[in-house]
Amino acid sequence: MSELTIYTETETKVPVWHSTDPEAIREQLNARGVRFERWEANRELGENPDAETVINAYQHAIDRLVAEKGYQSWDVISMRADNPQKEALRTKFLAEHTHGEDEVRFFVEGAGLFCLHLEGRVYQILCEKNDLISVPAGTPHWFDMGSNPHFTAIRIFDNPEGWIANFTGDPIAVTYPRLP
Repeated sequence: MSELTIYTETETKVPVWHSTDPEAIREQLNARGVRFERWEANRELGENPDAETVINAYQHAIDRLVAEKGYQSWDVISMRADNPQKEALRTKFLAEHTHGEDEVRFFVEGAGLFCLHLEGRVYQILCEKNDLISVPAGTPHWFDMGSNPHFTAIRIFDNPEGWIANFTGDPIAVTYPRLP
């Protein structure tokens, strides 16, 4: 179930707002320029679909987003608990950073926790299957895939080279709840 939990910059344990309602989540995030929506596949994916099958199942939604925003490329990424680089990757993503482009992720399966540092607050969005999040360029954020990651996501880029992070050096991310 998708969740949005909002904390202040100074209170890292007790949230000021929480919801599992996708429409309430969308309203909260859209009001801050963050796109959140739900997508459905237009065909059955089957067990362990390859990247081409995943893209084909969501091409209709990708095309709509590309036509609206002008994105240039997309791919599929999967992360599993048996990945030998999972700890190093988790650590890298847990550091607050920004991008010169929107960070757009659509969760085909599994889950991940996006944490946005906006207007004196931290917005923790647990994205799960069928969730799309688009973090605007320049937004300080971090991502937690958990200690035993399991997700497949479509990544959509402005930049054909893909994901380029600019780390802020702010240690804020270490003080907020993480995925187990």
